[in-house]
Amino acid sequence: MKVFVTGGTGAIGRHVIPALVSEGHTVSALVRTSEKAAGLTEQGATPVSVSIFDTSALAAAVAGHDAIANLATAIPPVTRFMRAKAWHDNDRIRTEGSAAVVDAAIAAGVGRFVQESVSMLYQDRGSAWIDEDVPVDEYPLARGNLAAEANANRFSASGGTGTVLRFGWFYGPGATHSEQMLAMARRHIGSILGPPESYVSSIHMADAATAVVAALGAPAGTFNVVDDEPLTKGDYANAMAAAAGKPMWVRGPGRAAMLFGDRLTSLTRSLRVSNARLRETTGWVPRYPSAREGWMATARIQDRAPAPAV
Repeated sequence: MKVFVTGGTGAIGRHVIPALVSEGHTVSALVRTSEKAAGLTEQGATPVSVSIFDTSALAAAVAGHDAIANLATAIPPVTRFMRAKAWHDNDRIRTEGSAAVVDAAIAAGVGRFVQESVSMLYQDRGSAWIDEDVPVDEYPLARGNLAAEANANRFSASGGTGTVLRFGWFYGPGATHSEQMLAMARRHIGSILGPPESYVSSIHMADAATAVVAALGAPAGTFNVVDDEPLTKGDYANAMAAAAGKPMWVRGPGRAAMLFGDRLTSLTRSLRVSNARLRETTGWVPRYPSAREGWMATARIQDRAPAPAV
């Protein structure tokens, strides 16, 4: 297929581009700087300089493509995560940006559209399994993702094939927050957001990338992209500690994180999410069954990485 990618230089995009190229797809990707354009070229993609908010320019850019993968985000760093204003750019990309990309795709006659979303939209279900039929929760930080999903569904309603991928917590190389968490674990500090017996559904960046590739053959609809085995948050912290090779001396903030209300609700709730629909529909299988294996692989890669220049 000829695939156009937005967010191709972002955390997941940097894994998706080579995954698409390795499967024989011809890839073009939106880019904003010459430095990032060079990186895309090295990965085998054709960089395209265009604004994600410019429908006319986008329509011209995506003309002739078979599919679009909309992976554009602007997630704030962990240090600014709880500030409402820090989410402005991300919300605009998810709402106005996704609308513009869908409008461009329809205008250009693109047949497939894959939209990135998150599994943290689901309501807290304790230890119960969650599939795609479980209701979502319209809390403030969810509005951007819900708008993006609505735009993908609008694409399907227009006659195309719109596929929504609800990813779990990203971790692995390229995910800045996970690199920070692993660095903390190496200092004996574990991060547990919410009750330790509650569940977290995560996904390694490499597995998220292969799921995007698999989605190019999926029917219209919504699919969860998570590990085979969601862990409790206590076990998740233990997996990080094992990967870091350091015992945890500090665990937190635990249940206290729930005091921050909807600012952290996406991270404090218990979500035991199933990936069965995507596996059964496309044959996709994650390389890392759980965060135990994924964090170990991430630590090995980080250990092999060259030290930053001083």
